[in-house]
Amino acid sequence: MIQTIDLRGRARDRATLRRLIPRPILDIDVASSSARDLIGDVSERGESALLEQSERFDGVRPQHVRVNADAIDAALAALDPAVRAALEEAIRRVRAASAAQVPVATRTEFGSGALVEQRWHPVERVGLYVPGGKAVYPSSVVMNVVPAQVAGVRSIALASPAQRQYDGAVHPTILAAAGLLGITEVYAMGGAGAIGAFAHGVPSIGLEPVDVVTGPGNIFVAAAKRLVKGLVGIDSEAGTTEILVIADASADARLVAADLVSQAEHDEAAASLLVTDSAPFAAAVERELPAIVASTAHSERVATALGGPQSAVVLVDDLEAAADFSNVYGPEHLELQVEDVAALLPLIHSAGAVFVGPHSPVSLGDYLAGSNHVLPTGGGARFSSGLGAFTFLRPQQIVTYSETALETVAPHIVALSTAEDLPAHGEAVTARFAPRPVD
Repeated sequence: MIQTIDLRGRARDRATLRRLIPRPILDIDVASSSARDLIGDVSERGESALLEQSERFDGVRPQHVRVNADAIDAALAALDPAVRAALEEAIRRVRAASAAQVPVATRTEFGSGALVEQRWHPVERVGLYVPGGKAVYPSSVVMNVVPAQVAGVRSIALASPAQRQYDGAVHPTILAAAGLLGITEVYAMGGAGAIGAFAHGVPSIGLEPVDVVTGPGNIFVAAAKRLVKGLVGIDSEAGTTEILVIADASADARLVAADLVSQAEHDEAAASLLVTDSAPFAAAVERELPAIVASTAHSERVATALGGPQSAVVLVDDLEAAADFSNVYGPEHLELQVEDVAALLPLIHSAGAVFVGPHSPVSLGDYLAGSNHVLPTGGGARFSSGLGAFTFLRPQQIVTYSETALETVAPHIVALSTAEDLPAHGEAVTARFAPRPVD
């Protein structure tokens, strides 16, 4: 059901590990060609391209790409009370955790009259993507919208694919979650085309270009975000989900197997990895998997994901080697189910989010931990972070010098501008102290 990769006794340098890491066959580079065409089509033809792409990929043509505000209100009114209560609690927790991410303004003084202030200023407008292919993700509405609101973003647009079972409308639970958060600008569009629409704008439906695009999605959404980066900001290439569990013999094999299955449920290309220094424990997990897979609702999808080249049980010599493997892999979700977490955690450097102990499963982070579930995939955790309030903030430096403070550093400015053969830089400073000509 799942392959085994035995790294015991093997070299642990980064280059070797990178060659041995299991990844899906379909990667972002392969998907980029298709995503580029879809984005270009939306850029050129706007609404017509979005409607045709919905027919092609979602199997339905929306009556309207932009969702009417009345539909949002109706969806919220019809929302299951239990789901509403769960969303409200998730909103409360994510809002509190996001508020803690907002950096404080600072002041640095270099003597009297010489001041550099740093403030954190929100972007003006964002486009938030909520996937809607194999599942419904109202939780992703919360994870996208709340940090943007906490950061102080004034203009928020949200997109989610048209749903065939709702005659081309956005899923009502997605609309209800948007309504709970006061979001009224919602579009029935999905995939790479939606990312392109956010980046380029679609005037005919009132969609103005955004400054930042965020949100998880499939490999084509991730590819599209890579392609528009530079035209707009992005959070990360949050593509098909990943879980990596580091466990030793003290862990519960049944719980580890359940966690691997939980993420494989997302998509046939989802990656589920167990890294362990115990061959007997690995065997125990493999014995647990068939029954859990068979009993879950999406068993066929799960079996495909677990049997794919991107999923594996990885045997290592010790937990230090497990940490080395994980750091090179850079998992979206990392679980630590080991006896001595205090010794292992300092060795972990690259992970979108870390879940510690047997009672902190990834599912907790997906919904109610208070952390954000929009996280980098495909190794992106080695150089980028998950979504947070900071995603929507820009540090700005405000420089205020008095005449005396500038005069103090003027000789240094002249010296450096001369060394760089940019004398006008120095002259712009000395001009402020030269005698003014008499009329």
